[in-house]
Amino acid sequence: MMKKENIVDLSHRIKLGQEHFKLETKVVDVTTVLPQVTHRPDVWYMLGEVTYCTHVGTHIEVPFHHNRHGADVADFPFRQLIGPLVVLDFRHKKPGEPISLRELKVHEKKIHPGDIVVFWTGMDRSYRTERWNDQPHLTIEANQWLVDTKIGCLGSDAAGLEVPGTDYQPNHQALMNAGIPMIESLTNLEAVSSGDWIVFALPLPIEGLEASPLRVIAIPREELHGV
Repeated sequence: MMKKENIVDLSHRIKLGQEHFKLETKVVDVTTVLPQVTHRPDVWYMLGEVTYCTHVGTHIEVPFHHNRHGADVADFPFRQLIGPLVVLDFRHKKPGEPISLRELKVHEKKIHPGDIVVFWTGMDRSYRTERWNDQPHLTIEANQWLVDTKIGCLGSDAAGLEVPGTDYQPNHQALMNAGIPMIESLTNLEAVSSGDWIVFALPLPIEGLEASPLRVIAIPREELHGV
């Protein structure tokens, strides 16, 4: 039987009034939205409405983000977002510093086609601060090596891994053109930095969107045996 206490949540909690992107919520009695519905005065029966930017919180960016012909979050193959987790420790990198191909290939034996490869930068500690966008970045060559390896998904606990100072987002373009999504602003990576983990990263299937907040969970592989 799976020990559910071993499941790790890799997503930031989304807090009203504290995010860097738009988030508005409203919870009202059901009769406000559906006047035809009746209930006794002592019955708590609420409906909520949410307006948010698709990049709020821990979120995934799918090919439509940078490829007009790419899959949106509804059409993106969800099976690609379930797979082995590979956590690469680059916490020694400072904001603005590059992660080179040579440095990345130190971890070459860990990385296989279909893997969900996540960069552990420690930058999640700056989430909800004025330094929320601090991040190291992948060089174009390092990013392309991951594309050529045919990983299933790229992730980071920072706000991204894009090359700074460009006007065409080369890393995003290469990933999206290859059908590889990116998850930004993960957290709790220290809990999954060792061991063998399977990740589930599933956005709501809303048609026409290029990105979506999501809940990312990791489960020890041994817990899935016999499930």
